[in-house]
Amino acid sequence: MYKYSVSILGTGFIGLCSAACFAEKDIQVLASTHNEKKAKMINEGKAPFYEADLQEIMNNIKANKPELLQCLLDPVKAILETDISMITQGTPMREDKSIDLGYIESTAREIGEALKQKEYHLVVVRSTVVPGTTRNLVGKIITKVSGKVPGKDFGLCMQPEFLAEGRSIEDTLRPDRIVIGEFDEKSGAMLQEFYEYFYGDHLQNCPVLRMNLESAELVKYGNNCLLSTKISYANEFANFAELVPNVDVAQVMKGVGLDYRLNSRFLNAGVGFGGSCFHKDVNAIKAWSKSKGYTSRLLEAVLGINDDQAIHIVDMAEQLAGKLAGKKVALLGLAFKPGTDDMREAASIRVVNELIKRGITDIIGYDPKANKTAEMELGDKIQYAESIEEALKDSECAILITEWDEFKALTPDDFKKQMKAPNLVDGRRIFDYNVFNNLLPFRAIGRTDLE
Repeated sequence: MYKYSVSILGTGFIGLCSAACFAEKDIQVLASTHNEKKAKMINEGKAPFYEADLQEIMNNIKANKPELLQCLLDPVKAILETDISMITQGTPMREDKSIDLGYIESTAREIGEALKQKEYHLVVVRSTVVPGTTRNLVGKIITKVSGKVPGKDFGLCMQPEFLAEGRSIEDTLRPDRIVIGEFDEKSGAMLQEFYEYFYGDHLQNCPVLRMNLESAELVKYGNNCLLSTKISYANEFANFAELVPNVDVAQVMKGVGLDYRLNSRFLNAGVGFGGSCFHKDVNAIKAWSKSKGYTSRLLEAVLGINDDQAIHIVDMAEQLAGKLAGKKVALLGLAFKPGTDDMREAASIRVVNELIKRGITDIIGYDPKANKTAEMELGDKIQYAESIEEALKDSECAILITEWDEFKALTPDDFKKQMKAPNLVDGRRIFDYNVFNNLLPFRAIGRTDLE
């Protein structure tokens, strides 16, 4: 018998990466989804999306301990057969930019149905939810459906995740902190005991913070809003840097990031942030605060600067290569970041829409992992290349969107050899500015030509 058994209710990035890592450490996991195709893939040991290192872990589980990770279509059964249930459902953005808690509500009802038949059970909300959701929505729905009392008949915690897509496995296995929001001391102690078992010695250098439910909910938003702000801050300074010849924003942000009160992570200027979290979470907490009577001018600016980066990079491309209407434009990278095939809120979407707005229709994109998900998002707005060479062939401007390692290996000769006119815009500052600027018509975010 395994010491712990966990049901994971939701099999997206957070849910499946957590499930795989728990199973890898000999914890019995029953994942749950209503998607038959996804459940079948997981039970066959196949990841339904690309995330660095996820498939390798699933291969190992399938080969050596397949009984530890199973995916069910019946969430009530998954809950009944485990000790802890983790809600990892998505909280998408509504049209009005507020948070959609529909998946959380339906999952809470399913938990309530299961708890009618069960003794003490710990429920952990790991989805990103606005303050008050765990206590006033999840807890109350479970109580209403089951007749059980939180703190007495079931435990209730909110544990925000801090997984960065592209390194979700690494972040799950080696986090820099564990935040536990607890309804009561017993709930928090049970979750902390679980993580002490899972992480072992890693917790010697990884603080466990215990707090109330609402504080833990706001920690997640505070985290993502600060990271988003750092990116827009760096992009604002990149725009400043472009006003003065010889200023390089990469050097400026390196200097800023070495301040002992800061660090350099997320101070890289570029085409803007994307992904499932930052847009959604910044908008959600902005809409939530507005509903409480407070308008966040700071977060309005963070989102505005980020959206404007697509306009800015297309401006740079046309300053370099002339009007692009009638010319072929190549996009290197489509996913919102390397290490994942996720296209949600990707900068490439905003860039493509801006190009089309200017009458540029001959667009071809290449991404090492995200071509299929990009096609689902962008459809026939662009063509899709199977290689860098195919993307660059006969193009008259290339825009680097995603900083995949294989792009970092490119040289000026690669662009000269393949392109009709080797105009290159570096939207992520991965190329050596002096080398490329000397050998190509070249522009980079946050730097103008030396005089």
